[in-house]
Amino acid sequence: MKKMRFFGLAFAIVAATAVFQSCSDDVGYPLGFEWVSIVTIESLNDGADLFYRLDDGSTLWPSAGYYRGHNLEDGQRALLNYTILSDSLDGFSHFVKVNSIDPILTKEIAEDKGEENDAVYGTDPVSVQSMWIDNGFLHAWFKANFGGSRKHFINLVQANAAAPYELEFRHNAYDDPQTTSIYGIVCFNLSDLPDTDGEEVTLTIRLHTFEGDETIELIYNSAARHVQQEMSYPYWWEPIDTQLLN
Repeated sequence: MKKMRFFGLAFAIVAATAVFQSCSDDVGYPLGFEWVSIVTIESLNDGADLFYRLDDGSTLWPSAGYYRGHNLEDGQRALLNYTILSDSLDGFSHFVKVNSIDPILTKEIAEDKGEENDAVYGTDPVSVQSMWIDNGFLHAWFKANFGGSRKHFINLVQANAAAPYELEFRHNAYDDPQTTSIYGIVCFNLSDLPDTDGEEVTLTIRLHTFEGDETIELIYNSAARHVQQEMSYPYWWEPIDTQLLN
């Protein structure tokens, strides 16, 4: 079994972030610049109005821009491309122009089905490009083979109640032909895991890849809402069409 630890980050996005920061410091917020962030959707007025929360706690109010017809829900993760229009205003960290927003498949930890786990959650391979924890979510940027005939089933399963910090990343392709490799991302809410009481524990993720069984180890602290890290996906990436995953 191969064991992996993820430390590397996409150079392009780090470079882009540095450029944005430099321009922001020198000339304010140029309207031609775009930021790309993974955000959590939050709502006001009984769900009538949506805004976005960055993983550092900053809040973004969408005062202008482009909206694709997604049914975004409170608590869902999304990839937001935006332009900053102002600093703190009306209780929000920034007013922004939304250039695009793409929903990210956001799920809870799946129920253990015991001996039925393989049949229900699958054993189809994936290639994990990056995996990280931020704002109480486990993020997995992965690649899998798709044929377009069936919607694939992606889950994070807690298969051993005696070891709650050992999880399984599962993929069920439902015999979809493996014709095209496609990148995707999924976020799992970790709030159902036991409280670590401010301590750091090792979160172990077991998965089946194209090279065989592998294990990924991450540091998890339920009290640490934001991990100081750059984006762990390339700037050109867009989320996989959610019609291909559930």
